[in-house]
Amino acid sequence: MRFWNSLQGRQAAISTRVLGPAAPRCGGYRAGREPGSPGTHRARTGGAPSLPRTPRGTLGANGSQRGRRETRTRLLEMEAPGVEGGAGRALSCGAADRWWEPDRPSKLILASNKLRSLPEDVQLLPALTVLDVHDNQLTSLPSALGQLENLQKLDVSHNRLTSIPEELMQLSHLRSLLLHHNELTHLPDGFGQLVNLEELVVSNNHLTDIPTSFALLINLVRLNLASNQLKNLPADISAMRSLRQLDCTKNYLETVPSKLATMASLEQLYLRKNKLRSLPEFPSCKLLKELHAGENQIEILNAENLKYLNSLSVLELRDNKIKSVPDEITLLQKLERLDLANNDISRLPYTLGNLPQLKFLALEGNPLRAIRRDLLEKGTTQELLKYLRSRIQDDVTSPNGEPPVTAMTLPSESRVNMHAITSLKLLEYSEKQAAVVPDEMFQAVRSHPVTTVNFSKNQLSQVPPRIVELKDWVCDVNLGFNKISSISLELCMLHKLTHLDIRNNFLTSLPEEMESLARLQIINLSFNRFKVFPCVLYRILALETILLSNNQVGSIDPLQLKKMDKLGTLDLQNNDLLQVPPELGNCENLRTLLLEGNPFRTPRAAILAKGTAAVLEYLRSRIPA
Repeated sequence: MRFWNSLQGRQAAISTRVLGPAAPRCGGYRAGREPGSPGTHRARTGGAPSLPRTPRGTLGANGSQRGRRETRTRLLEMEAPGVEGGAGRALSCGAADRWWEPDRPSKLILASNKLRSLPEDVQLLPALTVLDVHDNQLTSLPSALGQLENLQKLDVSHNRLTSIPEELMQLSHLRSLLLHHNELTHLPDGFGQLVNLEELVVSNNHLTDIPTSFALLINLVRLNLASNQLKNLPADISAMRSLRQLDCTKNYLETVPSKLATMASLEQLYLRKNKLRSLPEFPSCKLLKELHAGENQIEILNAENLKYLNSLSVLELRDNKIKSVPDEITLLQKLERLDLANNDISRLPYTLGNLPQLKFLALEGNPLRAIRRDLLEKGTTQELLKYLRSRIQDDVTSPNGEPPVTAMTLPSESRVNMHAITSLKLLEYSEKQAAVVPDEMFQAVRSHPVTTVNFSKNQLSQVPPRIVELKDWVCDVNLGFNKISSISLELCMLHKLTHLDIRNNFLTSLPEEMESLARLQIINLSFNRFKVFPCVLYRILALETILLSNNQVGSIDPLQLKKMDKLGTLDLQNNDLLQVPPELGNCENLRTLLLEGNPFRTPRAAILAKGTAAVLEYLRSRIPA
């Protein structure tokens, strides 16, 4: 019983005989349960090894023992040792012993093995609703998969498939189809037959077009076409009336069909890393919340591109060739993140400072003449917005020569800016050169919750203890340019904090209690006195940006950074790194990695100058085999 032996000590899995009600008995062989030993099966003629029970309805052999190079020719047959008449006879059990039979297997998990093929006998598992064979070495799929009429989820990602059999189009109940990371060059024309499909992922293949029948997938909610070779999208794709997320990142798209703008359910649209020169208008996309179109060749951003996007919260247009921003951008009243970095923008509408929800504004890498360079490179979002608002008042004067009284007029002589507290939800006490923050500042917000605190550019030697009173509201704190030498426990209690700026202080470490800041996305620790990378940061998995430049950090842990799958920006410029661990190259989520100004010898400056992708690729090439 060679195959049985290979399964000893693991779940009932591939190549296991799942008996139906009419399974024939084997003369002289019967898998029975020993009295007093529930779950143990052995043959009467020679004692077959034990076969542990698996959860009812599931067959699995994923990852726990790598190394299986192939399945048996038949999933539902196995040899019985010691049976007179030789191998290949069907295993038989009495009704009491067929513990798997009442619920036929509905899930078959064969992920992370080294399977090279699946047999046609997979059709003998008609009750399957989930088939997962991702991360194997499959080059083709059996046409018999089309007989699994109850199948709802099929995961064949991370294999070596070059085509999909037409018979798969018969799976009318299929809801999720994962085909990413294969070698597909085309998809079957009959894709539109999968009318109940809700999720389709075909990213990281070699597709040059998609079937027009995609238009029939009216129940599709998520479509991922990223990292292919698509040059255009069919206009009929707009018929996908249920589509909420469309990802076309990293293709060769030069235009987007105008009908795309009629997709009323669309919430997230990813068009990054293409060859777009313009954006379509979005008259019907009332629900669109995120538009990502960075790293294209967009030169013009028109009012028509923006004026209908009332629900937009994220607009990412970095690394394009945009020269100006229309005043209509202020119509995006729900905008929270605006990324315009690395464009050709020379002037911004100052009314941008009036956007009430804006929490992140990236403008670096633009030839802006009206904004100080240090403010662009080192200023916080709130500082930029404050500056823009101040220019509104500078530029606009009333007929009698006095500044007009507007909703944005700030009481300059008031110590407590109640307008900022009530209208902007901003508690500001900055640039006062003060050693303490007056109690009246905290008393003023008792009945007016604030989300942003700015105590920067003072002489504070510690975090104001009363900041803990704001823990139920505040999400953005700026304590930069002070003399703070340690982080207090009060700050660690701000459980809604997403942005923390403590640059230009005297910090040498961070407390372990900061791990409780589970929502923290951006932290700026530049220009402090850190000699080691703060270990607590590795455990704040929501972090997207870590700015740690101009310290004395001597090493980093790439394995810990790898676990931070949301980390997109890591700035370690001007530290004391003597070497860059090659394993850092495995942190493929990093979009921006800054290492200049360190004493290491490799990567050399020429590699660093090529950008993050080149650095990561170089580091991966240095990982020992």
